[in-house]
Amino acid sequence: MTSGLWELVLKGVWVTVQLLFLSSLVAGAVSFAVGVARTSRRWIVRFLAGLYTEVFRGTSALIMIFWVYFVLPLAFGWQLVPMWAGTLALGLTYGAYGSEIVRGALNAVDPAQREGGIALSFTPWQRMRLILLPQAVPEMIPSFCNLLVELLKGTALVSIMGMGDLTFSGNLVRLALQESAEIYAYVLLIYFAIAFVITRLMRALEKRLKAGVGKDPGTEAAARELKRAQTTGVGAASGGAA
Repeated sequence: MTSGLWELVLKGVWVTVQLLFLSSLVAGAVSFAVGVARTSRRWIVRFLAGLYTEVFRGTSALIMIFWVYFVLPLAFGWQLVPMWAGTLALGLTYGAYGSEIVRGALNAVDPAQREGGIALSFTPWQRMRLILLPQAVPEMIPSFCNLLVELLKGTALVSIMGMGDLTFSGNLVRLALQESAEIYAYVLLIYFAIAFVITRLMRALEKRLKAGVGKDPGTEAAARELKRAQTTGVGAASGGAA
């Protein structure tokens, strides 16, 4: 490819990275807000949070982009630029999935920890901030890592708005070169490289957070393998052989 075409692809990479960063911020904020709301003692809060989750998990991100970019301007008379339309649509959609991660991690915290906070006369916010979240957040990281990779792949949907992301730029280069295999091979490699960086960063974050609460990811993995072996009878068989 010529230098001009490579410059077009690199601009597409930058747009994709920007969109990924902004939409992940929106999705993260929505995930924690809705996920915490789903553990509320008030039924109306749980109902509204659950309704949001089910609606946005049950609809296509592609259709949501259509709604935000094409339908809302007709309904309300204002138009979002493609970057913000894509950020809002992807953030709200993937935030619904993230809220389930948050809810599950919070519910997985030992109930004795909650009871200890109550015994210490902590307010619900203090229990959440000082007891529950420090223990739950490290457990969320692997699932959030997968969600971020899915969000990265979801950014390709914004090309339907004519937004110059990596997928849109790759398609323009394909039309210019009349060659599909070469450019799409490069696009695949670039997406893989970004996903690989995300995975490594999230693993490092998980290790650091678990170290902060006295957990060793390597030891936990070994414990899970031992428990799985004992459950399937491998451990018992080994013990009998010994």
